Amino acid sequence: MKKALKLWLVIGVLLVLIGGAVFGGVMMVLKWDFAKLSTDRYEMNDYTVDEAFRSIAVDTQTAEVVFVPSEDGACRVVCYENKKVRHSVSVTDGVLTVRAVDSRKWYEHISLFGFSSPKLTVYLPLEAYAALSVKGSTGAVEIPDDFGFENIDVSVSTGKVTCLASASVGAKITASTGSIEMRDASFGALELSVSTGTVTVFGVDCTGDISIDVSTGKTQLTDVTCKNLISEGSTGDIFLKNVIASERFSIERDTGDVKFDGCDAAELFIETDTGDVEGSLLTEKVFVAKSDTGRIRVPSSATGGRCEITTDTGNILISLLQ
Repeated sequence: MKKALKLWLVIGVLLVLIGGAVFGGVMMVLKWDFAKLSTDRYEMNDYTVDEAFRSIAVDTQTAEVVFVPSEDGACRVVCYENKKVRHSVSVTDGVLTVRAVDSRKWYEHISLFGFSSPKLTVYLPLEAYAALSVKGSTGAVEIPDDFGFENIDVSVSTGKVTCLASASVGAKITASTGSIEMRDASFGALELSVSTGTVTVFGVDCTGDISIDVSTGKTQLTDVTCKNLISEGSTGDIFLKNVIASERFSIERDTGDVKFDGCDAAELFIETDTGDVEGSLLTEKVFVAKSDTGRIRVPSSATGGRCEITTDTGNILISLLQ
């Protein structure tokens, strides 16, 4: 029995050595370019758009989507794409539509090696547009501050969404697994949602409400103004710095801390199951603080709007900036 086991071990080692030698020989022929092992084949295609349009709709699968100002004022869509997942580019009823067309067989979706990442670069004239819609599966989306829109709607499964552009009516950004970053822009209303990931909002002015829904992940807002701030989350902290709401903060967390620095609203309603609530406000409030097992320290002011803070397990430590 032992001799048979030793024999199989020797055979196994020999097979590994032979496989390694064959792989090394193949890679030497390929000059150690691992990209050549990929079963996918990519190509660069350049589409020129001559028709006028007011809105943009992009529906892709795994491609990164980047919007770039056009230097010559013409619209082009440059696609680095899989030969069997090409993109169609057309204008219908004033909408520039870029859509992935997947011609692969079912078995061609199985790729043993993949080292290339598809990318769409949309060169746009510097104009104000009505609507921007981007739907993607896996891939980042970048929207620079060179453009302005009435509405922005971006939905990705896995990837980072970076938006520096403003939307006069509102923006809705959704990511299942990934991150959302909004910077130095203005919106009518702002709705952000991630399942697992982070949300960063910096230097944003919003005439309407900001709604942020996070299942698992950190939320950070800095230098933000809005009408109402509404945020719900299961697991994750939320940090607010210089965030001002003309009406209300409404923040709920199951597990996670709520911290704010130099923030204010007419009314505040904050609730956590497990997590501390700490920070500083700009104006006096009528405080109603409840915690089952944590410390409570709030100002003794009796004027101003209502500030109601409730935790199951967590401290409540609030101060006023004078």
